[in-house]
Amino acid sequence: MVNEFSSESLRSRRMEKSVSIAAELFLEHGIESVRMTDVAERSGVGVATLYRYFGTKTGLTIASMTYLWNELRRMFSGIFESEVFLSQTGLKQLTDLMRMYLVLHTAHRDFMRLLGEFDLFLIREGVAQEDLYEYEASIINFYPVVEKSFRTGCEDGTVRTDVDFALFYRTYTHALMELSKKLLQGEILPSDDFSSGEYELQMLIDTAVYFLARKE
Repeated sequence: MVNEFSSESLRSRRMEKSVSIAAELFLEHGIESVRMTDVAERSGVGVATLYRYFGTKTGLTIASMTYLWNELRRMFSGIFESEVFLSQTGLKQLTDLMRMYLVLHTAHRDFMRLLGEFDLFLIREGVAQEDLYEYEASIINFYPVVEKSFRTGCEDGTVRTDVDFALFYRTYTHALMELSKKLLQGEILPSDDFSSGEYELQMLIDTAVYFLARKE
């Protein structure tokens, strides 16, 4: 039986609270605007303790982004194993899966905006790839589900079979994620017009579905 009042248990709870509070602050204000003292003040954990737990603000930021991805994973858990989803054709399953990126863009705008800032933060801080294994593992990995739906489509005749699926997956996920980030960062050039941003994302999804659909 775990002693909930043990020093290790208390340390774990304090770390978890600090990470969740930091995540809230990053969503509200962005990474750059939040200081370690802000996290300490709201979480009730001393600044010195935060540095002892996470080493640097970079360490806390990576832990917070990992936490946010895990929260999203819990929200989506089970949807794509449901009987309703699995009873559809492979092409319809793929269409629904691609639309999840539209859901992320519309329902979790603060997170998607923060994700763009986090990418720039990692580059600026020169974070080594070996420090991002846990973060990468937390990212919602739609690949196995999408590949399964692709195979289903190949078997039921709704999806073309002459596709390099791994290349297709990388291409469309990169395109959807980067378009979402661009739309959320706001208009910059005089010619920019993001008033139909969601339709741009939907058009990209429709194009990908059309590419995959087996033509009679």
